[in-house]
Amino acid sequence: MSKMKAAVFVEPGRIVLESKPIPDVGPLDALLRVTTTTICGTDVHILRGEYPVAKGLTIGHEPVGVIEKLGSAVSGYEEGQRVIAGAITPSGHSNACLCGQHSQDGAGTPHGFRPLGGWRFGNTIDGCQAEYVLVPDAMTNLAAVPEGLTDEQVLMCPDIMSTGFAGAESGGVKIGDTVAVFAQGPIGLCAAAGARLMGATRIIAVDTVPERLKMSRFLGADEVVDFKSGDPAKTIRELTDGRGVDVAIEALGTQGTFESALRSLRPGGTLSSLGVYSSDLRIPLDAFAAGLGDNRIVTSLCPGGKERMRRLMSVIASGRVDLKPMVTHRFTLDQIEEAYDLFAHQRDGVLKVAIAA
Repeated sequence: MSKMKAAVFVEPGRIVLESKPIPDVGPLDALLRVTTTTICGTDVHILRGEYPVAKGLTIGHEPVGVIEKLGSAVSGYEEGQRVIAGAITPSGHSNACLCGQHSQDGAGTPHGFRPLGGWRFGNTIDGCQAEYVLVPDAMTNLAAVPEGLTDEQVLMCPDIMSTGFAGAESGGVKIGDTVAVFAQGPIGLCAAAGARLMGATRIIAVDTVPERLKMSRFLGADEVVDFKSGDPAKTIRELTDGRGVDVAIEALGTQGTFESALRSLRPGGTLSSLGVYSSDLRIPLDAFAAGLGDNRIVTSLCPGGKERMRRLMSVIASGRVDLKPMVTHRFTLDQIEEAYDLFAHQRDGVLKVAIAA
């Protein structure tokens, strides 16, 4: 049986490069030869044992590659074609998909609700930090890379760009809005870029890392707030003459950022939450206006599927957003453990790493 290199979860604190069999291709599947992938913050949660996955699972959910082999029932694609697949790989026919919630595909079970149902790569099936990855439901999930776009130009589309843009979309950003984005990691940076595309005319970015604040300005932030310099909600209210923001996007997943985002809203404003929270959230009575402030709190999981990927790559091809500068470091698959060490410890101004398989 043919073998491939793959980054495998062994135990908390250990993701290592191992040899695994190249997957067999079922009728609706496609085997993708991975050319470039990356490491996500969620992968670091897996590494640390903060998010449980099976031992021996190949990690990673952001593939760019070339179709190596197509399943017998797959049509509309060719072997040798450059494609991406989203981090979320919906089947297209579940109850969630038919309700328009593709990211929640497979979430409902007879025993209750299981969130993240559409996230399979590196969660419930082998992921793409490997030489090959098996893409399920290929006709729903593969999107052809437009001619002229490089791997690194489209590398953010499968997850980071889709998630960040979803924060702006779910928040209902409108032309002329003022938007605050809390945390300028990769997702928050994409949220700021998405808010700009949707018509926000004033974007306030909140972080403390100089490199991230600089990148935030590059991607569309008008003003930056260093949260270590004082209460960011108070600063934002001062910047907006007491009005508050129309939409606050929370992109970190902590009580502090959630509460600051809520306190930054104008009456009737929207808190769009992208953070993944590891403990119960508390909603302060005053910040919530005792439930009488006409505010909305919405959440989003990364939208997936081929149409979402097509649209995101169209944005890149148009030149309206350039996310390539977010790739700050480059490694080969053989260096995956070194890449994890750098990314997990956030050294050397790292934003995103490109892993060339």
